[in-house]
Amino acid sequence: MILGAVLAGGRSTRFGSDKALAELGGRTLLARAVEALETQCDAVVVVGRETAPARTLPDWPRADMGPLGGIAAALHHAADAGYEAVLTCAVDSVGLGDDLLEQLGPAPCYCEDQPVIGLWPANASTTLDALLEGEGRHSMRAFAETLGARPVRLKQLPANINTPADLSAAEERSHGL
Repeated sequence: MILGAVLAGGRSTRFGSDKALAELGGRTLLARAVEALETQCDAVVVVGRETAPARTLPDWPRADMGPLGGIAAALHHAADAGYEAVLTCAVDSVGLGDDLLEQLGPAPCYCEDQPVIGLWPANASTTLDALLEGEGRHSMRAFAETLGARPVRLKQLPANINTPADLSAAEERSHGL
């Protein structure tokens, strides 16, 4: 079983407002991310928010840990609930494609250009806990390297919306996707 996890705990500082609630083609980025994972996963959680169109989890071990805190929370939940792996994406990963799981599998692997998009074995929570509690680099690539995860070049790179200009560009490209 695969758990989908939308990482939505960021501060959206470059965006200037809560980008999870920004609309693209009449739907919020948060709703789009949840819907994209629902088609490929057995269940979906949203990490780092209190309200969402799916079950929510707080970041682990605390807020403001970046994407690794969200992934750690999802991995802990997945391990406790008997999931085999976690498919992760950021709330602003627009255009993931219906075959993302196929492109990434088997775990551990990640999108070469956007490492927050990845497929991680549920038992990787102990590895990530050690990384987050340690003094070393707390980065997506450090986590991926520690796991021996494979970088994968996706057929089509999803949009990465960090600013209102990025959202406008995505709107122009999507024509209401």
